[in-house]
Amino acid sequence: MPRAKRSKQYRKLMGQFSMGWGFREPYQVLVDADFIAEANKCKMDLVRRLEDTLHGQVKPMITQCSMRHLYGRKSEPGVQAAIEQAKTHFERRRCGHHPDEYPEPLSALECVHSVVDPKDNAVNKHRYVCAINDDAVRADLRRVAGTPLIYIRRSVMIMEPMATVSAKIRSKDEKSKFRAELKTPGSKRKREDEEDSDEGDEEEDENAPTKTATTDQPEKKKNKKPYGHKEPNPLAVKKKKSNSTSDKQGSKTPKAREAGAVAKETWDTEAPKRKRIRKHKSGVSTSVENAAEASTAEAHEEN
Repeated sequence: MPRAKRSKQYRKLMGQFSMGWGFREPYQVLVDADFIAEANKCKMDLVRRLEDTLHGQVKPMITQCSMRHLYGRKSEPGVQAAIEQAKTHFERRRCGHHPDEYPEPLSALECVHSVVDPKDNAVNKHRYVCAINDDAVRADLRRVAGTPLIYIRRSVMIMEPMATVSAKIRSKDEKSKFRAELKTPGSKRKREDEEDSDEGDEEEDENAPTKTATTDQPEKKKNKKPYGHKEPNPLAVKKKKSNSTSDKQGSKTPKAREAGAVAKETWDTEAPKRKRIRKHKSGVSTSVENAAEASTAEAHEEN
């Protein structure tokens, strides 16, 4: 797996542990003798690599039994440097296994398990991140819910995926939170109020007198906005032209109609006006003038 992808996966995993079990910085990292010896063998800056893996500040810790195991392996190459590093940079975790009561140090499995799960109820009470290189110890700690596990393989620090027990508990907690959001505190009361109101309405309906069909008034419905095809804008439409004169007369008022009728009668009774005759030629004009004088003379004689 590429380093960037692995780093992103570790960050997401620690976020899940933080949300589910309350892990906070600085993370308490419990280291055993094999892990610190392997880190010094690979010439690894242990504290910095732990911070890069967990994406946060760390607080490395080692038990008294693990220190006694390191002192027992003092003759091996590289163990002396591991002892000096543990003495100067690591915090001593008192496991309660004193040399007076336990002449021989307890195994890493018994010691680490007693520190991580003191009451043996499969709960990581103090939120330890266990950096263990022994496969048997890691297999035992997978049964303890909420325990991040780290180990070294071929000079690479690897963080294990979340164990099955921890994943089941986390999914169960998420489902319970989701159901709690659905069931609000006021939902039960609201349902009871609705039932009471329904019962009250039924009682009122039974006690109320029966109404006839004539007295019933139709309920007024709210005018809803019609949907569908809309009419064009009246300001943008061209007006229709009326060609018939009857439409014009029909649009007039009664007084205007009477005035028009009177004017028409007077026009018919009046004598027709004499038309003007244009003088285009001299001969025609003289004959017209003579005819006009004769007509006027006849009219005077009759009078």
